[in-house]
Amino acid sequence: MGDHSSPEQLKKDIRVYLTIFGALLVGTVLTVAMYYVHLASVPLTITIALIIATVKAGLVAGYFMHLISEKKTIYATLATTAFFFVALMALTLWSMNDFPFFTQVFGNK
Repeated sequence: MGDHSSPEQLKKDIRVYLTIFGALLVGTVLTVAMYYVHLASVPLTITIALIIATVKAGLVAGYFMHLISEKKTIYATLATTAFFFVALMALTLWSMNDFPFFTQVFGNK
């Protein structure tokens, strides 16, 4: 582990942050430029704008929120979310035709 307060490390960190800031600035300019560029298809324009926004969000979350170094925690959270999503969808499908006693179901004759 290196010294996080050494002048060399601080210069490296500042360089990384300035590079990310520059990339975010370019992304913002591209997003604004997408308003003025009239492509043949509106869905294509929206797709390009969303790709730019996703890249910008990834840069902000990864570097400014320091999530790029938290891979194990992020994967654990993602796996837990996926597990509960699948479990809730399975419960929904399982109970789809399960009606309480004395309930009249319309449409099924």
